[in-house]
Amino acid sequence: MGIFRGTVQIGAVLTGLFLATAAAPAAELTYKDKLADGFEAKDFAPEGGLYYKKNYEQSAGTVEFQDKVVKTGKGALRLSVKPHCPVTERLCSERAEVWERSKLRVPYDQGAWFGFAVKFEEPLPQDDHRYLVAQWKREINAGADGDFSPFLAFRFNEGKFFITVETNLVPGKEIEKGKRAHCKDGETAVWLRPDTNQTRALVAYDRNFGPDNGDEFTACTDKITVIDRGNPLPAPETGWIDFAVYTKPGPEGTGHIEIFANGKWIVTVKGRIGHNDKGLGENQYFKFGPYRAGGPGVWALYYDDFRRGLACADVLDPKICPFP
Repeated sequence: MGIFRGTVQIGAVLTGLFLATAAAPAAELTYKDKLADGFEAKDFAPEGGLYYKKNYEQSAGTVEFQDKVVKTGKGALRLSVKPHCPVTERLCSERAEVWERSKLRVPYDQGAWFGFAVKFEEPLPQDDHRYLVAQWKREINAGADGDFSPFLAFRFNEGKFFITVETNLVPGKEIEKGKRAHCKDGETAVWLRPDTNQTRALVAYDRNFGPDNGDEFTACTDKITVIDRGNPLPAPETGWIDFAVYTKPGPEGTGHIEIFANGKWIVTVKGRIGHNDKGLGENQYFKFGPYRAGGPGVWALYYDDFRRGLACADVLDPKICPFP
Protein backbone atom coordinates (compact mmCIF):
# COMPACT_ATOMS: atom_id res chain seq x y z
CA MET A 1 0.00 0.00 0.00
CA GLY A 2 3.00 2.34 0.05
CA ILE A 3 4.02 4.72 2.81
CA PHE A 4 0.99 6.01 4.72
CA ARG A 5 1.24 9.18 6.77
CA GLY A 6 -1.93 8.47 8.71
CA THR A 7 -4.32 5.52 8.75
CA VAL A 8 -7.62 5.28 10.59
CA GLN A 9 -9.46 1.96 10.69
CA ILE A 10 -13.04 2.85 11.46
CA GLY A 11 -14.21 -0.09 13.54
CA ALA A 12 -14.88 -1.35 17.02
CA VAL A 13 -11.21 -1.78 17.88
CA LEU A 14 -10.18 1.79 17.09
CA THR A 15 -13.35 3.79 17.61
CA GLY A 16 -11.40 6.29 19.67
CA LEU A 17 -9.64 7.45 16.53
CA PHE A 18 -12.82 9.03 15.14
CA LEU A 19 -11.92 12.21 16.96
CA ALA A 20 -8.58 12.31 15.19
CA THR A 21 -10.32 12.68 11.82
CA ALA A 22 -12.62 15.52 12.84
CA ALA A 23 -10.56 18.66 13.34
CA ALA A 24 -12.79 21.72 13.63
CA PRO A 25 -12.70 24.24 10.79
CA ALA A 26 -11.55 27.80 11.37
CA ALA A 27 -14.18 29.44 13.56
CA GLU A 28 -14.74 32.35 11.19
CA LEU A 29 -15.61 30.24 8.12
CA THR A 30 -19.16 30.33 6.70
CA TYR A 31 -20.82 28.72 3.70
CA LYS A 32 -19.88 31.80 1.66
CA ASP A 33 -16.16 31.14 2.01
CA LYS A 34 -13.98 29.13 -0.33
CA LEU A 35 -13.04 25.73 1.11
CA ALA A 36 -10.10 23.56 0.05
CA ASP A 37 -8.26 20.45 1.21
CA GLY A 38 -5.47 18.70 -0.68
CA PHE A 39 -5.12 16.00 2.03
CA GLU A 40 -1.46 16.84 2.51
CA ALA A 41 -1.30 16.15 6.25
CA LYS A 42 -2.35 13.36 8.61
CA ASP A 43 -5.78 14.84 9.18
CA PHE A 44 -8.39 16.95 7.41
CA ALA A 45 -7.36 20.59 6.92
CA PRO A 46 -9.35 23.08 9.03
CA GLU A 47 -9.81 25.28 5.96
CA GLY A 48 -11.54 22.42 4.13
CA GLY A 49 -14.43 21.95 6.53
CA LEU A 50 -14.50 18.17 6.09
CA TYR A 51 -14.78 15.29 8.55
CA TYR A 52 -15.42 11.55 8.69
CA LYS A 53 -18.79 10.87 10.26
CA LYS A 54 -19.18 8.24 12.96
CA ASN A 55 -22.07 5.79 12.65
CA TYR A 56 -22.73 2.08 12.22
CA GLU A 57 -22.53 2.01 8.41
CA GLN A 58 -19.32 4.07 8.41
CA SER A 59 -17.67 1.50 10.67
CA ALA A 60 -17.19 -0.58 7.50
CA GLY A 61 -14.74 2.07 6.27
CA THR A 62 -11.09 2.94 6.48
CA VAL A 63 -9.60 6.43 5.99
CA GLU A 64 -5.95 6.62 4.91
CA PHE A 65 -3.99 9.83 4.44
CA GLN A 66 -1.32 8.44 2.09
CA ASP A 67 1.36 9.63 -0.32
CA LYS A 68 1.68 6.69 -2.72
CA VAL A 69 -1.21 7.50 -5.08
CA VAL A 70 -1.75 11.24 -5.53
CA LYS A 71 -2.99 13.62 -8.21
CA THR A 72 -1.27 16.82 -7.07
CA GLY A 73 0.92 17.72 -4.13
CA LYS A 74 2.25 15.08 -1.78
CA GLY A 75 -0.91 13.49 -0.39
CA ALA A 76 -4.36 12.10 -1.16
CA LEU A 77 -7.08 10.13 0.61
CA ARG A 78 -7.67 6.43 0.17
CA LEU A 79 -11.19 5.55 1.31
CA SER A 80 -12.21 1.90 1.38
CA VAL A 81 -15.01 -0.34 2.60
CA LYS A 82 -14.92 -3.97 3.67
CA PRO A 83 -17.72 -6.51 4.27
CA HIS A 84 -19.73 -5.48 7.30
CA CYS A 85 -23.45 -6.02 6.65
CA PRO A 86 -25.16 -9.18 7.90
CA VAL A 87 -26.78 -11.13 5.08
CA THR A 88 -30.14 -10.82 6.83
CA GLU A 89 -30.06 -6.98 6.74
CA ARG A 90 -31.22 -6.26 3.20
CA LEU A 91 -31.13 -2.45 3.55
CA CYS A 92 -27.71 -2.31 5.22
CA SER A 93 -24.94 -0.38 3.48
CA GLU A 94 -21.16 -0.10 3.82
CA ARG A 95 -19.70 3.41 3.68
CA ALA A 96 -16.47 5.36 3.99
CA GLU A 97 -17.86 8.83 3.29
CA VAL A 98 -16.36 12.22 4.10
CA TRP A 99 -18.91 14.93 4.96
CA GLU A 100 -19.07 18.72 4.98
CA ARG A 101 -19.43 20.17 8.46
CA SER A 102 -23.00 21.20 9.26
CA LYS A 103 -22.22 24.88 9.92
CA LEU A 104 -20.67 25.23 6.45
CA ARG A 105 -23.46 23.68 4.41
CA VAL A 106 -24.89 25.73 1.54
CA PRO A 107 -28.58 26.78 1.64
CA TYR A 108 -30.79 24.59 -0.52
CA ASP A 109 -31.85 27.44 -2.79
CA GLN A 110 -28.29 28.74 -3.25
CA GLY A 111 -26.07 27.66 -6.14
CA ALA A 112 -22.55 26.48 -5.31
CA TRP A 113 -19.53 24.97 -7.08
CA PHE A 114 -17.82 21.80 -5.86
CA GLY A 115 -14.56 20.30 -7.09
CA PHE A 116 -12.82 17.02 -6.35
CA ALA A 117 -10.66 14.41 -8.07
CA VAL A 118 -11.30 10.67 -7.84
CA LYS A 119 -9.38 7.58 -8.93
CA PHE A 120 -10.76 4.04 -8.86
CA GLU A 121 -8.52 1.38 -7.36
CA GLU A 122 -8.27 -1.76 -9.45
CA PRO A 123 -9.75 -4.28 -9.84
CA LEU A 124 -12.98 -2.43 -10.61
CA PRO A 125 -16.14 -4.25 -9.47
CA GLN A 126 -18.05 -5.70 -12.40
CA ASP A 127 -21.17 -6.93 -10.61
CA ASP A 128 -24.72 -5.58 -10.79
CA HIS A 129 -24.72 -3.82 -7.43
CA ARG A 130 -25.32 -0.43 -5.81
CA TYR A 131 -22.12 1.64 -5.72
CA LEU A 132 -21.88 5.41 -5.14
CA VAL A 133 -18.79 7.61 -5.51
CA ALA A 134 -20.20 11.01 -4.45
CA GLN A 135 -23.62 12.44 -3.64
CA TRP A 136 -25.48 15.66 -2.86
CA LYS A 137 -28.54 15.57 -0.61
CA ARG A 138 -30.98 17.82 1.21
CA GLU A 139 -30.89 17.84 4.99
CA ILE A 140 -33.55 15.65 6.57
CA ASN A 141 -35.02 16.84 9.85
CA ALA A 142 -36.07 14.44 12.59
CA GLY A 143 -39.54 13.12 11.94
CA ALA A 144 -39.51 13.62 8.17
CA ASP A 145 -41.54 10.93 6.43
CA GLY A 146 -39.86 9.35 3.41
CA ASP A 147 -36.76 7.78 1.89
CA PHE A 148 -34.98 10.60 0.07
CA SER A 149 -32.32 9.70 -2.48
CA PRO A 150 -29.53 12.15 -3.33
CA PHE A 151 -30.67 14.85 -5.75
CA LEU A 152 -27.35 14.33 -7.55
CA ALA A 153 -25.40 11.07 -7.40
CA PHE A 154 -22.23 9.76 -9.06
CA ARG A 155 -22.87 6.05 -9.46
CA PHE A 156 -21.06 2.93 -10.59
CA ASN A 157 -22.52 -0.40 -11.72
CA GLU A 158 -21.26 -3.34 -13.80
CA GLY A 159 -18.01 -1.48 -14.44
CA LYS A 160 -19.78 1.61 -15.79
CA PHE A 161 -19.78 5.15 -14.43
CA PHE A 162 -22.96 7.26 -14.63
CA ILE A 163 -24.74 10.19 -12.99
CA THR A 164 -28.34 10.54 -11.85
CA VAL A 165 -30.59 13.39 -10.71
CA GLU A 166 -33.53 12.86 -8.38
CA THR A 167 -36.74 14.77 -7.71
CA ASN A 168 -40.27 14.17 -6.51
CA LEU A 169 -42.51 12.00 -8.69
CA VAL A 170 -43.31 13.81 -11.96
CA PRO A 171 -45.49 12.93 -14.96
CA GLY A 172 -43.78 10.53 -17.32
CA LYS A 173 -44.62 7.98 -19.98
CA GLU A 174 -43.09 4.51 -19.96
CA ILE A 175 -41.87 3.59 -23.43
CA GLU A 176 -41.03 -0.11 -23.03
CA LYS A 177 -40.77 -2.05 -19.79
CA GLY A 178 -37.28 -3.38 -19.06
CA LYS A 179 -35.57 -1.25 -21.71
CA ARG A 180 -33.88 2.16 -21.46
CA ALA A 181 -36.07 4.77 -23.11
CA HIS A 182 -34.88 6.79 -26.08
CA CYS A 183 -36.62 10.12 -25.58
CA LYS A 184 -37.37 12.92 -28.00
CA ASP A 185 -35.70 16.32 -27.82
CA GLY A 186 -36.59 18.17 -24.63
CA GLU A 187 -37.21 14.97 -22.69
CA THR A 188 -35.00 12.81 -20.46
CA ALA A 189 -34.99 9.10 -19.67
CA VAL A 190 -36.21 8.52 -16.10
CA TRP A 191 -37.04 5.80 -13.64
CA LEU A 192 -40.49 6.47 -12.15
CA ARG A 193 -40.52 5.36 -8.50
CA PRO A 194 -44.04 5.90 -7.12
CA ASP A 195 -43.31 3.74 -4.05
CA THR A 196 -40.94 6.47 -2.80
CA ASN A 197 -42.61 9.45 -4.55
CA GLN A 198 -39.42 10.00 -6.54
CA THR A 199 -38.21 10.22 -10.13
CA ARG A 200 -34.61 9.36 -11.01
CA ALA A 201 -33.16 10.75 -14.23
CA LEU A 202 -30.15 9.43 -16.15
CA VAL A 203 -28.15 12.54 -17.07
CA ALA A 204 -24.60 11.39 -18.01
CA TYR A 205 -22.54 8.23 -18.49
CA ASP A 206 -19.18 6.96 -19.71
CA ARG A 207 -18.28 5.48 -23.09
CA ASN A 208 -18.78 1.94 -21.78
CA PHE A 209 -22.42 2.53 -20.90
CA GLY A 210 -24.21 0.71 -23.70
CA PRO A 211 -27.83 0.28 -24.84
CA ASP A 212 -28.30 -2.67 -22.48
CA ASN A 213 -27.35 -0.60 -19.42
CA GLY A 214 -29.76 1.55 -17.46
CA ASP A 215 -32.76 -0.64 -18.17
CA GLU A 216 -34.65 0.83 -15.20
CA PHE A 217 -34.88 4.23 -16.96
CA THR A 218 -37.89 3.17 -19.02
CA ALA A 219 -39.89 6.42 -19.13
CA CYS A 220 -39.50 9.92 -20.55
CA THR A 221 -40.32 13.28 -18.96
CA ASP A 222 -40.02 16.91 -19.97
CA LYS A 223 -39.79 18.06 -16.35
CA ILE A 224 -36.02 17.47 -16.36
CA THR A 225 -33.97 18.50 -19.38
CA VAL A 226 -30.38 17.55 -20.17
CA ILE A 227 -28.15 19.46 -22.58
CA ASP A 228 -25.40 17.14 -23.81
CA ARG A 229 -22.21 19.18 -24.21
CA GLY A 230 -20.60 16.57 -26.48
CA ASN A 231 -18.33 14.79 -24.01
CA PRO A 232 -19.01 11.49 -22.20
CA LEU A 233 -17.92 10.94 -18.64
CA PRO A 234 -14.33 9.67 -18.44
CA ALA A 235 -14.23 5.91 -17.94
CA PRO A 236 -13.08 4.78 -14.47
CA GLU A 237 -10.13 2.81 -15.83
CA THR A 238 -8.57 5.95 -17.37
CA GLY A 239 -7.12 7.19 -14.06
CA TRP A 240 -7.71 10.39 -12.13
CA ILE A 241 -10.93 12.24 -12.97
CA ASP A 242 -11.16 15.85 -11.81
CA PHE A 243 -14.73 17.11 -11.45
CA ALA A 244 -16.18 20.58 -11.21
CA VAL A 245 -19.90 20.56 -10.38
CA TYR A 246 -22.45 23.34 -9.96
CA THR A 247 -25.54 22.46 -7.93
CA LYS A 248 -28.66 24.55 -7.41
CA PRO A 249 -31.67 22.44 -6.47
CA GLY A 250 -35.12 23.57 -7.54
CA PRO A 251 -37.90 21.06 -6.89
CA GLU A 252 -40.49 23.34 -8.47
CA GLY A 253 -38.60 23.54 -11.77
CA THR A 254 -35.80 26.06 -11.20
CA GLY A 255 -33.03 23.49 -10.61
CA HIS A 256 -29.69 23.85 -12.38
CA ILE A 257 -26.67 21.53 -12.50
CA GLU A 258 -23.43 21.82 -14.48
CA ILE A 259 -20.87 19.01 -14.71
CA PHE A 260 -17.28 19.29 -15.96
CA ALA A 261 -14.72 16.48 -15.94
CA ASN A 262 -11.00 16.92 -16.66
CA GLY A 263 -11.69 20.38 -17.99
CA LYS A 264 -14.38 19.24 -20.43
CA TRP A 265 -18.02 20.28 -20.23
CA ILE A 266 -20.16 17.13 -19.86
CA VAL A 267 -23.80 18.20 -19.35
CA THR A 268 -26.16 20.90 -18.20
CA VAL A 269 -29.27 19.75 -16.32
CA LYS A 270 -32.28 21.98 -15.66
CA GLY A 271 -35.80 21.60 -14.33
CA ARG A 272 -37.17 19.81 -11.32
CA ILE A 273 -34.17 18.86 -9.21
CA GLY A 274 -34.39 17.83 -5.56
CA HIS A 275 -37.16 17.31 -3.04
CA ASN A 276 -39.64 19.61 -1.31
CA ASP A 277 -41.37 17.23 1.11
CA LYS A 278 -42.50 18.29 4.57
CA GLY A 279 -39.81 17.92 7.21
CA LEU A 280 -36.79 18.47 4.98
CA GLY A 281 -34.07 20.89 6.04
CA GLU A 282 -32.85 24.25 4.77
CA ASN A 283 -29.46 23.18 3.39
CA GLN A 284 -27.89 20.96 0.79
CA TYR A 285 -24.79 18.96 1.63
CA PHE A 286 -22.08 17.06 -0.22
CA LYS A 287 -20.36 13.84 0.81
CA PHE A 288 -17.90 11.66 -1.05
CA GLY A 289 -16.37 8.23 -0.64
CA PRO A 290 -17.23 4.63 -1.46
CA TYR A 291 -20.77 3.62 -0.55
CA ARG A 292 -22.25 0.27 -1.50
CA ALA A 293 -24.92 -2.19 -0.52
CA GLY A 294 -23.36 -4.92 1.59
CA GLY A 295 -20.92 -6.94 -0.50
CA PRO A 296 -17.79 -9.07 -0.54
CA GLY A 297 -14.18 -7.93 -0.74
CA VAL A 298 -12.65 -4.49 -0.36
CA TRP A 299 -13.70 -1.60 -2.59
CA ALA A 300 -11.42 1.45 -2.56
CA LEU A 301 -11.30 4.91 -4.13
CA TYR A 302 -8.69 7.69 -3.99
CA TYR A 303 -9.66 11.37 -3.62
CA ASP A 304 -7.64 14.56 -3.98
CA ASP A 305 -8.03 18.32 -4.51
CA PHE A 306 -11.33 19.03 -2.77
CA ARG A 307 -12.54 22.60 -3.19
CA ARG A 308 -15.84 24.45 -2.89
CA GLY A 309 -17.00 28.00 -3.49
CA LEU A 310 -19.89 30.12 -4.66
CA ALA A 311 -17.98 31.24 -7.77
CA CYS A 312 -17.02 29.00 -10.67
CA ALA A 313 -13.44 30.28 -10.59
CA ASP A 314 -13.10 28.82 -7.08
CA VAL A 315 -13.03 25.31 -8.56
CA LEU A 316 -12.58 25.56 -12.33
CA ASP A 317 -10.38 27.40 -14.82
CA PRO A 318 -12.16 30.76 -15.34
CA LYS A 319 -11.51 30.47 -19.09
CA ILE A 320 -14.00 27.60 -19.37
CA CYS A 321 -16.52 28.67 -16.71
CA PRO A 322 -20.04 28.89 -18.21
CA PHE A 323 -20.86 31.81 -15.87
CA PRO A 324 -19.13 33.58 -12.96
